[in-house]
Amino acid sequence: MKISSALPLRNLRGNPVRTAILIFLTAILSLMIFGGTLMITSLKTGLHSLESRLGADIMVVPYEAATKSNLETIVLQGATGYFYMDEAKYQKIASTEGIGQISAQFFLASASSGCCSLSVQIIGFDPDTDFTITPWIKKSYGQTLQKYDIIVGNDLNAFVGDTLIFYGVECRVAAKLDKTGTSFDTAVFTNQETIKALIQSSLDKNMNEFKNINPDKVVSCVLINAAEGYTVEDVLNDINLHVKKVKAVRTKDMISGISDSLAGVSDIISILIIVVWIAGMLILLLAFAMSISQRKKEFAVLRVIGASQNQLAGIVMQEALLLCLAGSLMGAVLGLLILLPFQQVIEEFLNLPFLLPSAVQIAGYVLAAVILTILTGCIAVSVSAFRISRIDTALILRGDT
Repeated sequence: MKISSALPLRNLRGNPVRTAILIFLTAILSLMIFGGTLMITSLKTGLHSLESRLGADIMVVPYEAATKSNLETIVLQGATGYFYMDEAKYQKIASTEGIGQISAQFFLASASSGCCSLSVQIIGFDPDTDFTITPWIKKSYGQTLQKYDIIVGNDLNAFVGDTLIFYGVECRVAAKLDKTGTSFDTAVFTNQETIKALIQSSLDKNMNEFKNINPDKVVSCVLINAAEGYTVEDVLNDINLHVKKVKAVRTKDMISGISDSLAGVSDIISILIIVVWIAGMLILLLAFAMSISQRKKEFAVLRVIGASQNQLAGIVMQEALLLCLAGSLMGAVLGLLILLPFQQVIEEFLNLPFLLPSAVQIAGYVLAAVILTILTGCIAVSVSAFRISRIDTALILRGDT
């Protein structure tokens, strides 16, 4: 007997409630597989982004900053703040044996009062020696920053050509950086000349906690890469031993807490995905079994008019394929609608770096979630398809089963 290829689709349309329930179940399964995978990947991408933005083996800061949690809250969590040490310490640090690259940075927190357009962390760097910020900035701005030029993080409500005021000084937005999924997305970057002018203006307005500093004679932190042939530990210990009132820390140690938190969140999400997948498999198995059981007479009639056992099994499998395809696509789309617009909210809620992967990678995860969901549905329905292909037509039509 020849069965119309449109029969599976007609069967689904004929019972919209049953069809909607099965599509909903597969959509939830797909949502969890896709959403969970994308969450884990985005967290790992965010951590990698943070590691690359720090970009140095060692960070040296005033001892007080390292012991009062100022360091991690400012550098890693995006809190506004600043600290300074005498430039003479920078010169002494620079003379330490085993230093391959060294550069100073300058921090300043803008105020939320009328003197400043935004309350943000301002980070100044020396373009002549910098090896952490400059390579990143060049992707968005390949020119030389002039005095009072600034570059803003991706999450700030400022755009190229805008003018922002910090402590009464007008600064021009020269570029807007790409998304990093880290605290740098809410920071402002500028050159050494501009940051010193801003620090001086904050002092002139009596809005700086450090009242008696000379902006030309201080730095906030020193970033160092160990030279070839020297270990990071040797350089770090040498600085801590011979330079007073400073603290040298490994940048990898700074993010170890974030790495541990990320591993914990990733483990929870992974376990949740596995649990949901197993539960989804069992629920679909039960749902398809109940659906097939209610349709025994329908399949018996098809057998009477000439449908083979394989054709009955094929109808059931095609229906499952259509259901799972529709549900998996809906689940993936729902995952995108949740994660794409609310990635900043997720980052703030988890307090972890969060950066979505590339569009190509996301498309790959969508495809993987769709395929896995379809396979799960087909495996779940295969038991019912086998059973329906072995039905005793006479018993069913007589009502004995």
